[in-house]
Amino acid sequence: MSGFDPADIRVLTCDIFGTTVDWYTGVSEQAADVFRTAGVDLDAEVFADEWRDMYLPAMQRVRDGERAWVYLDTLHRESLDELLQRHGIGAALDETARRRLVRAWHLLPAWPDAVEGLARLRNRYTLAALSNGGFALLTRLVKAADLPFDCILSAELAQTYKPAAQVYRTAAGLLDVEPEQVLMVAAHSWDIDGASAAGLRTAFLERPGEKGPQQKADRAEDTVSDLSVTSFVELAEALGC
Repeated sequence: MSGFDPADIRVLTCDIFGTTVDWYTGVSEQAADVFRTAGVDLDAEVFADEWRDMYLPAMQRVRDGERAWVYLDTLHRESLDELLQRHGIGAALDETARRRLVRAWHLLPAWPDAVEGLARLRNRYTLAALSNGGFALLTRLVKAADLPFDCILSAELAQTYKPAAQVYRTAAGLLDVEPEQVLMVAAHSWDIDGASAAGLRTAFLERPGEKGPQQKADRAEDTVSDLSVTSFVELAEALGC
């Protein structure tokens, strides 16, 4: 792809889980509350990491056609049930508790730089949330975290999951722009690689604490991107906003 020129960009599509919001803190804190209420002795931070580790393989099975399309809440519930069984605490958590855990992904805190940086970027670009989260999940999350997006583009609209090219190209098509006029912002090398393969420009946003203290987060050197930044504020500055 030719040299990157910010003047060519019309739309910024932003990954949500880990890039814009802190899933690790949000899920582990809500899980800890659920476990306390149920009298379950389980490390909520370890649980959150294990649950997240099941995320990519579950979506891969959909992309590979091993199972029919289902939205992310269904995948989260299936992996949750499996994980609880693995820990031998399936009987301790009733349907209400399990639904609350699945809904924990709907209520996650924004990273401290997100609202300010996105607001600055929005002055120049159309901002879209582009996530594997379902449409209802993303609507609730964006509203609760007060994130200044112009629109939500769920993978649900493409009936597959990132990093499938169809998700990124569906986003560009819905916003009536060419793929190369879209800058995908993400903290995951697989997302950056998928967007680049689909013809989008890319900005890697480093989130060292995305997976908590026990796991290593993706770094800029793990992929090739047009830009590399450490916050949405830094991205705004790099793009002259």
